Amino acid sequence: MKRIVIILAVLACSTQSLWAQTAGDSDYQGLEAQSAVFVKKINEEMILDGKLDEQIWFKSNPAKDFWEYFPSDSSRTDVKTEIYMLFDDKNLYIGAKCYSEGNDYVISSLRRDFRAGGNDNITFLIDPFQDRTNAFVFGMNPAGVRREALIANGGRERGSWNGGWDNKWKGESHIGDGFWSCELVIPLSTMRFKEGLKTWYFNSYRFDTQTATRSSWNRIPQNQIIMSLAYMGKMEWEEAPKAPGTTITAIPYVSGRFSKDFEAGTPSDYGAAFGGDAKVAVSPSLNLDLTFNPDFSQVEVDQQVINTDRFEIRFPERRQFFLENADLFSTFGNQNINPFFSRRIGIGQDTAGTNIQVPIAYGARLSGKLDENWRIGLLNMQTLKDVENQMPNVNYTVAALQRKVFSRSNIGFIFVNKESFSNDEELNMGSDYNRVMGLDYNLASSDNRWNGKFFYHQAITSDDEFENYEKYAQGSSLEYRVRKFAVAFDQQWVRGGYAPEVGFVRRRDYLQLNPVASLFFYPKSDKITRHNLEADLRQLYKPELGKTDHEYQLNWETNFAN
Repeated sequence: MKRIVIILAVLACSTQSLWAQTAGDSDYQGLEAQSAVFVKKINEEMILDGKLDEQIWFKSNPAKDFWEYFPSDSSRTDVKTEIYMLFDDKNLYIGAKCYSEGNDYVISSLRRDFRAGGNDNITFLIDPFQDRTNAFVFGMNPAGVRREALIANGGRERGSWNGGWDNKWKGESHIGDGFWSCELVIPLSTMRFKEGLKTWYFNSYRFDTQTATRSSWNRIPQNQIIMSLAYMGKMEWEEAPKAPGTTITAIPYVSGRFSKDFEAGTPSDYGAAFGGDAKVAVSPSLNLDLTFNPDFSQVEVDQQVINTDRFEIRFPERRQFFLENADLFSTFGNQNINPFFSRRIGIGQDTAGTNIQVPIAYGARLSGKLDENWRIGLLNMQTLKDVENQMPNVNYTVAALQRKVFSRSNIGFIFVNKESFSNDEELNMGSDYNRVMGLDYNLASSDNRWNGKFFYHQAITSDDEFENYEKYAQGSSLEYRVRKFAVAFDQQWVRGGYAPEVGFVRRRDYLQLNPVASLFFYPKSDKITRHNLEADLRQLYKPELGKTDHEYQLNWETNFAN
């Protein structure tokens, strides 16, 4: 009975949120008209030096007259920025000239994929499908250091940023007298887009440390995150860019090893391995990733952290095979209730419960857009058995389907299957199979005032341990955010038998209720730009015990003008 009540409550919230989204869309019309930048077709060869000294740059209409985002968001910024765009049959060219009060730039790191905060830099957001939900990101700083990323879920929170994505493009910077400039050459094959579209969405934001300002080309309210895709301008191409056709990128590897224990006098141990990855552009918007005997030796190591609580820590996925269109698979549920966590693949537990690496035989992953409204993701991977550690071979299959609804919302379905086909009785089989089916509704209004998520996931397992437990997880969240206040409510219910072996669930058998309310103040002060008061109330219950945990917070945050 309780289960039925919860489902009806979720449906009621969904109906209310749909009405709210429709009503809220009209508010977007009151914002400033969208800006537009012209992308001119060229035949000349470009010299990549960061100087913007070719006259062809200035034959296109630039994106300029940036809006201030910080310390205020009500006027054009005094820090002048100009962005020029050109293209040919193979590349998109972006040139930017960033004026400044001097040359005392802050460059805290020369590492690729630097963090924007506290640095001088400029970032470009490109949305080829005009859905204001997903975007490609490219950025530069005055020292010529590059960064790239993918943005999913409309860029409504920091978790929407995927900085692990890497691809082929070039960029150079130049520091002049009272300005710095950069030039980018981005192959059209690097971005997925629909052929025939002459209008894409675009925005850019810049951090200038000498004036302590942050600005964006298309205006973004200060109560929204600066990478939000709800406030995009337009890229108007002189003619629709042509799809690069089927492109194939292969990354093979060969490795060898040799070891010998001279003290023990044992024989030498040596071996060799080979394998590789391939990326195939099935269509301009659909990508096929293939891998054979991968070793992932080039993957960046995890940050070392100390776990001070009793729950597992979630580390981000860094393997390139899993990163493009990762949101199609990994954003179901939330960070703590996730039916598919790709880092489970290639990791197993031995009889002592210790995590060990499991060799992957092969894998295939198809992901991308079918048209303007449909996205698809299919994944299949096979691991090898490890007789020494009594690990069986395991097959992983994932299918995800996403349908866009309204302006920026979507409905998604996911199916995850982990299954062993081994009949070897000497191996530690665990459960024969572990499956999860899930349905998510992601709400994002056109003006980003309303955001929310509603999901229901059902586990199907062969493990007798959970035979007498309910095997589902359900959650709902809704936030309303305007300039002067924000209110949000989050609810999670994870039953005791919900144990997705390919997912990430920090704890089970609990109900969480978490209302949050915030007030924002914008004083007329030269020192403080904004301060806000927030009340955060979180309570957890176990069905048979009542309330077991609570955390009440009253926070005050201040943003200083410097």
